[in-house]
Amino acid sequence: MSILSIGTSGLNAAQSGMLTTSHNISNASTAGYNRQEIVQGTNVPVYSGIGYFGQGTHVQTVRRIYDQFLSGQVMTAEAAAAEMDSYQAQIGQMDNLLADPGAGLTSALSGFFKGVQDLAASPASIAARQSLLSAAQTLTSRFQTLDQSLSSIRDGTNQQIAGQITQINAYSSQLAAMNQNINLAQAGGGNQPPNDLLDQRDQAVKDLNKLVRVNTVTQSDGSFSVFIGTGQPLVVGAQSYQLKAVQATDDPDRTTVAVAGAGGTAQILPESQVTGGSLGGLLNFRSQTLDGAQNSLGRIALTLAQNFNDQHRLGQDLTGALGQDFFSISGPTVRASSLNTGTGAPTVSIDATTIDRLSGSDYRLSFFGGNYNLIRLADNQVQSFATLPQTVDGMTIALGAWTPAANDSVLIQPARKGAGSIAVAISDARQIAAAAPIRTGAALTNTGTAAISAGTVNAPPPIDVDLQHKVTLTFTSATTFDVFDVTTATSLASGLTYTAGADMTYNGWTAKISGTPATGDKFTIDANANGVGDNRNAALLGGLQTRSTMLGSATSVATASYGSAYAQIVNAVGSKGNEIQAIGAAQQGLADHATQALQSISGVNLDEEAANLLRYQQAFQASAKVFAIAGKLFDEIIALGR
Repeated sequence: MSILSIGTSGLNAAQSGMLTTSHNISNASTAGYNRQEIVQGTNVPVYSGIGYFGQGTHVQTVRRIYDQFLSGQVMTAEAAAAEMDSYQAQIGQMDNLLADPGAGLTSALSGFFKGVQDLAASPASIAARQSLLSAAQTLTSRFQTLDQSLSSIRDGTNQQIAGQITQINAYSSQLAAMNQNINLAQAGGGNQPPNDLLDQRDQAVKDLNKLVRVNTVTQSDGSFSVFIGTGQPLVVGAQSYQLKAVQATDDPDRTTVAVAGAGGTAQILPESQVTGGSLGGLLNFRSQTLDGAQNSLGRIALTLAQNFNDQHRLGQDLTGALGQDFFSISGPTVRASSLNTGTGAPTVSIDATTIDRLSGSDYRLSFFGGNYNLIRLADNQVQSFATLPQTVDGMTIALGAWTPAANDSVLIQPARKGAGSIAVAISDARQIAAAAPIRTGAALTNTGTAAISAGTVNAPPPIDVDLQHKVTLTFTSATTFDVFDVTTATSLASGLTYTAGADMTYNGWTAKISGTPATGDKFTIDANANGVGDNRNAALLGGLQTRSTMLGSATSVATASYGSAYAQIVNAVGSKGNEIQAIGAAQQGLADHATQALQSISGVNLDEEAANLLRYQQAFQASAKVFAIAGKLFDEIIALGR
């Protein structure tokens, strides 16, 4: 090789360096671009008797400056940050809705019970009764509005999940095409890496990773395989696998993720396998916050309706009739899986005596191995029963018309529809049962110091005829008494031992006598005729506002009133929102730090590239000088030969 060839090799290498540097400068702001540099090597030297003479240089390849470890850190942090951003956007709507003083439940609850207290103060007032009905309508309307708003958030979440899946499918198809293009480019380019195509593919993976956390595996041919969850493939070589947005098999209100299989079939992925990215944030928001909040709101409506109805039926209205249900409300929702091969579904009802144990969870009941397995989905607690019916967490599950086959399951939502279905069941203000249906009295001829309480009606409500009976308690001595039903002229008991303050229960009522009776003293329990001014049941209804009637369990008593239970929902949503915001900020900080570390290696530094450009310019000029000198020497040799 001559000096001309050596000069030419230097010119070519310097030109390649300038081209690469110019390419870096032009793409300094291109998303996903990794800095490139030429890799030079010396040509094979030529041996002579006095040693080896170099033969110039050549460019081996154009290398992409890429750090796989730092890139992986960036993707991990960005997937987590995108998940928290998506979660925060959704939970922010809920927090604003539930915590709003005007739009929340607290003010409507207070207004309703103020109406009850006003009625207790004026039980005969039609205006007070009508005011209570109006407050009740406001309360039920507030429950319904809140539930509709939460349902709208659920619908929006479902739509966003479907939209995210569409975007994921677009990226999957794009990545499969990129794999094919990269393989063709490498095969047609002497197996040299097509750096710009590799950058574009990495950027597409990075964008996909913000939608759902992905793992990539580089194949021997340079293509990427992309997986989600526990190994579900999205892209393998030039083949992409499409996801589908489908309804859950046992919940038409729930859009979930499935993989499109052969023949158009769809295999639903467990939500636990779809993590990270904005899609993971949407799924987690729905399962961790939205489901619980809507269920808990429904639980308040169910408990309030049940407690109020139970007490209202123990009272007497303005016409003298026993009270009826004040509120109407839907019971638990039971949904059989579309995959079931058996028939029917079990019947589920609220158990009035243990309603305080209602949880804010959904349940899945399955038939497996001859047993009924009940999973509380909020904490995955499992209970197994050999037979039905069973009473669990404030609900009674009966077999009903269900004929399950092995592995059949149903979804039970005890409280999901509670807030949306509650309504006022009466329209006539006179039907409000403010009075107690019984009254007690002492004979004017009594000579002892004993006194009888006002009496209470036993729950559950007795039949009407029992409360119409007049009963007398006659003391045959200071320590014994007889009980006589005057209405039917029958003896209910005789010679009973008197214990001061002890309950005396007959015909559906309970009364107490205290003090020291004298022989012949008589007390009566009778129907409360013309009790229009009686407020005893209204007072008991008003007392429900502060009674602990919720959040009990099989091992503990109820610990919360309606208002405090709602406050716990608001606090839980607000606290979760703050937690998500803090985690999101931390993850974004990690993403920014990892990106800076990656950019310090792979990013384009314009000052450095400008220096490289000058360096290659000088190398080009020097090689051109070598070329010029070689030409001059050649001319001189030609001149000598003439």
